[in-house]
Amino acid sequence: MNQTHIHLLITHLPIIGTALGALVLIHGIWTKSNSTLMAAYNLLVISAIGAGIAYATGESAEETVEHLQGISKNVIEEHAESALTSLIALIVVGVIAMAGLFVTLKNTSLVRPWALLALTASLIGFGLIARTGYLGGQIRHTEIGTNVASPVKDGNVKGNE
Repeated sequence: MNQTHIHLLITHLPIIGTALGALVLIHGIWTKSNSTLMAAYNLLVISAIGAGIAYATGESAEETVEHLQGISKNVIEEHAESALTSLIALIVVGVIAMAGLFVTLKNTSLVRPWALLALTASLIGFGLIARTGYLGGQIRHTEIGTNVASPVKDGNVKGNE
């Protein structure tokens, strides 16, 4: 297993983990359960770590595919730029989540406001990392790209012209 394999395996963790962390946060806020909030914070920290691993292995993955026929350097560069933005966002989410663990453990009056802050940050982080994943998928999954030929021409289904 090389860094490209690791990149492809780990890239889903920050996407799914951030979404799941946000959902668990919503549940923890709704039920006023500190243990649920702590579970959400742990998910968000793990997601941030996953984003770091995905970013660290991204260059190797790029080197693996950049010379293959049909691979667009522009798509790779757009994915890389988005990945850096997502990494920064998820680092911020991870730091907020670690602070949330502390605030929740101390059971301060900041538990709910901090959970709302973490929820907002995680939703923004999810949006950014989901876009990064979408762009990364376009590198090799041409079926999700914008240049896919459509069977519909001028409003008529092909074959019924």
